[in-house]
Amino acid sequence: MFYNSKCRASKILINLDLFSYLQTSHMPTAFIAKKIFTGQETLIGKAILTENEVVTAIVDSSDIPARFITKNLGEGLLAPAFIDIQIYGGNGKLFSTELTTESIEATYEYGLQGGCGKFIITMATNSIEKILKGIETVRQYWHDGGKGLIGLHLEGPYINPIKKGAHIEKYIKTPSIEEIKMLLEKGKGLIKIITIAPECCDPETLEWLLKQPIVVSAGHSNATYPQAMNGFRLGIPVATHLFNAMSSLQGREPGMVGAIYDSGAMSSIVCDGIHVDFASVRISKKMMKEKLFFITDAVSEVRHGEYQHIFKNDRYSLPDGTLSGSALTMLKSVKNGVEKVGIDLEEALRMASLYPAKLMGMDKTLGCIEVGAQADFVLLNEKLELETIILGGD
Repeated sequence: MFYNSKCRASKILINLDLFSYLQTSHMPTAFIAKKIFTGQETLIGKAILTENEVVTAIVDSSDIPARFITKNLGEGLLAPAFIDIQIYGGNGKLFSTELTTESIEATYEYGLQGGCGKFIITMATNSIEKILKGIETVRQYWHDGGKGLIGLHLEGPYINPIKKGAHIEKYIKTPSIEEIKMLLEKGKGLIKIITIAPECCDPETLEWLLKQPIVVSAGHSNATYPQAMNGFRLGIPVATHLFNAMSSLQGREPGMVGAIYDSGAMSSIVCDGIHVDFASVRISKKMMKEKLFFITDAVSEVRHGEYQHIFKNDRYSLPDGTLSGSALTMLKSVKNGVEKVGIDLEEALRMASLYPAKLMGMDKTLGCIEVGAQADFVLLNEKLELETIILGGD
């Protein structure tokens, strides 16, 4: 068994025997667990058949073909591995500060401790030169065979300085088609998400951006309700960390939060009880249903460079005390959702896997257990602790 002592989350065990097996083997393998949650329903008495790192069938546990190696996982719940589309770092490394493949690898390893098999490394508002370096670092990580990385999330620099949060104001700027086009050409296939403030983007630029093969997310925004609704009507599909760094819902001005509720857009949320009160998560879940999903927005303690995060008690803050990032894992988000918010376990699991996969257009291969999906699973015990993570999709 393996435990990385650098993790600030609760102690989580990873069974490296199974983990290593699926990273290296294409052999036909059958996985049996007491319960299997597919992303749609919970099955009992079934086995998942995998071959070449892909799910090929779900059968009765008594009907496993003889050529399959059988792995009996015992009494736990087997579910799709989690997906974190906004994470900044982990295990002592912060990508925005240290633009290296080692930072991405450390973030991947941190995510594994919370059942996260796939992630989008996130870069805070920065200079264009550093963003370009970040793009090349992601490219190098893939070239070197790095695991788990879906791509890059640029949170900024096209945000509203009024709602900058922990972002560095001197790098915030107004977007232009020419500059974004250059970034997307340099980051073709690598940049997956850009968070922008819709009110800071002229209509022509926003309409052009929404036609590009990336996900545009509304965030760090002081938009009025009409401004935000206009962005969603034009096609913005999602918002970044509901409630945090956005105009609030008020009686005379519903703001960005009201527009998210009203528009049917999706939104991520940081479910730690610090960034957002658990009651606000519960209210939002009732209103948004399957449109709300989890991110960690996790950082790591760094005391040098322009982006410094200081860990104290249960959170990260800038040296001036501004809340700057969470100490969550995806599994802790699920557990908080169930135990603190009152979300049904199956739905909390979807919020950590299927829903972010849907946003990214990857829900046929990730965030689910069905024929054709990648063989990426987590095994949880009755206390919602991670027993094993099994990855076969890289």
